Amino acid sequence: MERRTFVRLACWGLALPTLFRAATAARAQEVRARQGIEYRLIAPQPVETGDKVEVIDFFWYGCPYSNRLQPWLEEWIQRKPDDVVLRRVPVVAKDSWAPHARIYYTLERLGEVERLHLKAYYGYHVEELYMSRPDVMEQWAVRNGIDRSRWLDAYRSPEVDAKIARARELTRRYDIRGTPSLVVDGRYLTSGGMAPGLRGMIPVLEDLIRIARQQRRVG
Repeated sequence: MERRTFVRLACWGLALPTLFRAATAARAQEVRARQGIEYRLIAPQPVETGDKVEVIDFFWYGCPYSNRLQPWLEEWIQRKPDDVVLRRVPVVAKDSWAPHARIYYTLERLGEVERLHLKAYYGYHVEELYMSRPDVMEQWAVRNGIDRSRWLDAYRSPEVDAKIARARELTRRYDIRGTPSLVVDGRYLTSGGMAPGLRGMIPVLEDLIRIARQQRRVG
């Protein structure tokens, strides 16, 4: 390789980090200009993910829009960056939503969320199950391979009661006005009503993660 070509490539290599930072800063500025349109700021909330960026999926099994978001959200989960952690919180905006939160936290207590989370959506929106009824969900659990007594013990447990109460409080604290809503690092919220369509929530989410990373760097 000629010396001049080598020097040119070496200089370009040294410039790449600077160019990348400049492009990232410009992109962040562009995203900030969309505040109040595609996302909004909420009162800062503590994160539970330490050094990793926290994403919370605020959902309701009965919401058709939460249901429709799932394929795109699940695809994103499979490729999400290693420095990002997803949490799920069932929204309890009214008392009638609490039984659905109970289903989620029962699955969580039994270690069955990853296997049956999407099946719970399917049960409501395709099978049209009356999921607020304990007997209906007991039968559903058994059909899906969960021991009846294990399901009932978890479903009725004080631990699940406490998590439902906390979900109700988080719904208020995070100012959740509709489902689905995604919150990044306890600060940035986008929703189906703000992003350009449900599928469009994912690019907005990725932009907010970049802003959250930048915010963490500057403290």
